[in-house]
Amino acid sequence: MQFHLVVFSHLRWDFVYQRPQHLLSRFAQRHRVLYIEEPVVAATVDETDGWELSHPEPNIVVARPRLANLAGRPEDEVIRVTRDLVRQLVLAEEFTRAVAWMYTPMAEPLLDAIDPALVVYDCMDELSLFLGAPPELLRREAALLERADIVFTGGVSLYEAKRKRHPQVSCFPSSVDAGHFAQAKPGAGTVAEPPDQASLSRPRLGYFGVIDERLDLAILDRLGASHAEWEIVIVGPVVKIDPGTLPRHPNVHYLGQRSYTELPAYLSGWDVCLLPFALNDATRFISPTKTLEYMAAERPIVSTSITDVVRSYGEIVYLADSAASFVSACERALDAPVAEREARAIRMRAVVAQSSWDITAARMEQLIDQSLSGHLAQHT
Repeated sequence: MQFHLVVFSHLRWDFVYQRPQHLLSRFAQRHRVLYIEEPVVAATVDETDGWELSHPEPNIVVARPRLANLAGRPEDEVIRVTRDLVRQLVLAEEFTRAVAWMYTPMAEPLLDAIDPALVVYDCMDELSLFLGAPPELLRREAALLERADIVFTGGVSLYEAKRKRHPQVSCFPSSVDAGHFAQAKPGAGTVAEPPDQASLSRPRLGYFGVIDERLDLAILDRLGASHAEWEIVIVGPVVKIDPGTLPRHPNVHYLGQRSYTELPAYLSGWDVCLLPFALNDATRFISPTKTLEYMAAERPIVSTSITDVVRSYGEIVYLADSAASFVSACERALDAPVAEREARAIRMRAVVAQSSWDITAARMEQLIDQSLSGHLAQHT
């Protein structure tokens, strides 16, 4: 069934390429997508409220509200102005009676601006537990769950947390573009290492992703301090935490954010892949997409005991929780005999073979089609 998607997201489209971009770029092969971000302040004091529009991929319009004096306006005024802008935009872009796709409950008041044919809540994280979460987020989520026709969750832990709160909850763990990360398999030889990594000695232990309150900085510190011969490569933007709090050692390298296209080139030069997550409220429900991306490259993985990682991949990854045990797990991964490496790689291949963003998007689309058909039948 043909439909348009109007997406409300807390994530910038041009930020780290993750679940929203993977799914929506696939939907955009058949449907038009309007991706609405959270407001930013207008560039100049004379600029009036309006939109900054971009077209990053075919059939996708990214819309960023630009509001004058954003910080100085009451929240209810920001909501009202943004709602009016959304109403004007969906009319101008002919997205009326579209399917609303929600990543952030904070946008629930904006649903009235689009008169959606269907409301989908793709709950990819427990945002209320993240650093700096607005106090009203839980109230907005309760309202969104009341209005949502379908709820998707990004992992099993989230599914268990939401399934009692809505009658139509489906678990769709984040998947993987296997071909993209298979470029980084040992011996593949399809990508050249980036210059800022190629000069580093071996072994190399690497992480890519957002650097925020979910990372265990004590683990990073111990990794750098315990083995001067290890090169620790950290690829990704620093968000919500003071960069000055990051561990500093001569062998710990913060390379900053890199594009999704560049990630296999970095990954190809790593001897061990890291999931050094803190075990705190912010990580209680996470299901890290990078786990499968590391697996597609068939690299050894060391992780803390994140619930969804342990449940799904406990026999594949090396698990450790304290800083000292994490270092020991990395030592085991580096020193693993060939037979053990191959046994874990075989399990990785089996998992990756069953994981596909294409399949995930297709199954989601099927549920949307069924729900839209049911709505149409009720009104005929």
